[in-house]
Amino acid sequence: MNPALKAVVFDWAGTMIDFGSRAPVVALCKLFEAVEVPITEAEARVEMGMAKADHIAAILATPRVRSAWAAVHGKEPDATDAAALFADIAPMMREAARECAQLIPGAADVAGRLRAAGVKIGSCTGYTRDMMVDILPLAEAQGYKPDMLVCAGDTAAGRPSPLMLWKNLVDLGAWPATSCVKLDDAAVGIAEGRAAGVWTIGVAASGNGVGLSQAAFEALAPDERAARVGDARAALEKAGAHLVIDTVADLPDALAKLAIG
Repeated sequence: MNPALKAVVFDWAGTMIDFGSRAPVVALCKLFEAVEVPITEAEARVEMGMAKADHIAAILATPRVRSAWAAVHGKEPDATDAAALFADIAPMMREAARECAQLIPGAADVAGRLRAAGVKIGSCTGYTRDMMVDILPLAEAQGYKPDMLVCAGDTAAGRPSPLMLWKNLVDLGAWPATSCVKLDDAAVGIAEGRAAGVWTIGVAASGNGVGLSQAAFEALAPDERAARVGDARAALEKAGAHLVIDTVADLPDALAKLAIG
């Protein structure tokens, strides 16, 4: 491990747990179905990685959903509607997160190798602390317990602002930023890392870009699998990722390619 590496800050869903980042999609689709404005999985995924309050507001702002909402409720959605939806999503998120809390293969091993090398392990997420309540002990039971957790609502702004990532680095005592790395499966998380001045590594195969459970991903024909990963990789590169890997298991080799320090 590069001795100049001070910290790696990991995203959660799609990066360390929940292959395919399925939990937020399940919860968001259930949420909008309950108010008679169903959304597709693709619509739920567009702003993935944002704080859930911001994510809901962004979905409501899309022309298709705004029009559908007006047809059902007699007016276009506003901030009050967004707040009401956010108030309702917490139990749905907790249920979905519990069901999708399996660590991505290699996650615990990679975190253990980093810690053994003296590297601090940070984490941040678009989930609130209430949404993380069940995830933390489940992840720990599988061998993953980061040194730091920053959730949506812990800072004045969420992604793509750098504040959650900076809070990780400040509380971990990790600096300079060029000695730190952010690993994330969503474009907004890559933008967060670039804004914070750290190295950014995208995760293509296990994340939001492909959006399939591990079983469904592995069941794809090889050509389709490669095409989907290629599209996810291109989106992360467009967002500014310095490198893109398939899953967290590939992180050690990627770190060796960065000019950390």
